[in-house]
Amino acid sequence: MAPGFNLSPTALGDGFRLESFPEIGSTNALALQRAAEGDPGKLWLVTGHQTGGRGRRGRPWEGRPGNLAATLLLRPKVELARAASLGFVAALALHDALEAVMPRSRFAIAPDGGNLAGGGRFALKWPNDVLGDGAKLSGILLETSGAGTGDLAVAIGIGVNVVDHPRETPYPATDLAALGVACSAADLFFALSDAFVDNLRLWRGGDDLAAVRDKWLGSAAGLGSDIAVDTGGRIVRGVFETIDADCHLVIREANGHMTKVAAGDVHFGAVASVKNLKANV
Repeated sequence: MAPGFNLSPTALGDGFRLESFPEIGSTNALALQRAAEGDPGKLWLVTGHQTGGRGRRGRPWEGRPGNLAATLLLRPKVELARAASLGFVAALALHDALEAVMPRSRFAIAPDGGNLAGGGRFALKWPNDVLGDGAKLSGILLETSGAGTGDLAVAIGIGVNVVDHPRETPYPATDLAALGVACSAADLFFALSDAFVDNLRLWRGGDDLAAVRDKWLGSAAGLGSDIAVDTGGRIVRGVFETIDADCHLVIREANGHMTKVAAGDVHFGAVASVKNLKANV
């Protein structure tokens, strides 16, 4: 086990376990391997240097030494569709952990024109990013194996830019050091393991999505502002109205129609109004 990483007393008391590594290819890949080997879940796999991480739609996640890569393996007894809401639980837990290691500042402005919630430094970008002062700080990736309520395994991967961030990205990115916080990957993980316990209890085994939705909306980036979502088939533009009971994005289009989006890439503010979206981001 790599030195420095520890579970919080709350996490230990709730039966979570930890494996940590100085360096690893992919914490998500190892979590799914552990699931195939029969691991019962509630297992954290964590490193300060991930060399083969990946994001949504197979995109590479660029890991830098000193950043945090962590995956929580869970075996929830829920349907696959309900398990997808664990991504929102993870975002809430990470938001709480970030607030624990760096208090809110009074003002924050998103560089792409999106509104941050409550004047805080951290905001949740649907469906799976956490922003710091409007720039991408973290990404969350859920991967599953099994399909039924008896054999489902969910790997919840969380990557956080702690000491460095990639520069050549289609979206502005940042890291905790750039935001002025002297925090190690181990410090952040300790807070994350603690916050995850509380937010899983809020989720109540998938029975209280309303509570998760309400808390997520309280820290949502871009709520009420112009938004464009590339769904892969078309680009939906309008105003970010809310997320629905299933945590799908709800957009009020120019004609007043409310469109629900289950998955897609989100752009706020001035970028959302660019007609040729893919060519300009």
